[in-house]
Amino acid sequence: MVAIRVIRDEGADPAIALPSYETTGAAGADVRANLPDGASITLEPGQRALVPTGLRIEIPNGYEVQVRPRSGLALKHGITLPNTPGTIDSDYRGPLGVILLNAGQESFEIAHGERIAQLVVAPVVQATFEPVEVLSDTDRGAGGFGSTGRG
Repeated sequence: MVAIRVIRDEGADPAIALPSYETTGAAGADVRANLPDGASITLEPGQRALVPTGLRIEIPNGYEVQVRPRSGLALKHGITLPNTPGTIDSDYRGPLGVILLNAGQESFEIAHGERIAQLVVAPVVQATFEPVEVLSDTDRGAGGFGSTGRG
């Protein structure tokens, strides 16, 4: 188990739960909106907003936290993350905000304390990028989008 240290932003509502796993087999911990003055935010179709969580986190070196959409919000309301998965690097200490996009066809209200995304902790491997003259051959070769079958 990896420990992620958490601190609340000044003025954040301490009654809003910290990220938590809703089931024993969950890969993602749900994170909640922590909105100024407990207000709500309404996203119109096609609109996006940076939704504050009221948190800052400290991720151990060698790990990242991926920010992913919640499947129920995506399916039922079209609420997603335009940069999914978002990555929080281990050296970032700023406010944790979630970019939400309403890809649905109706307005959607984000309530104070609502679960808006999930956080997945993942190991990071850094690579070296080495210039070469030739790349090795494969059966696929340079075949790109759709080259291995239907889309």
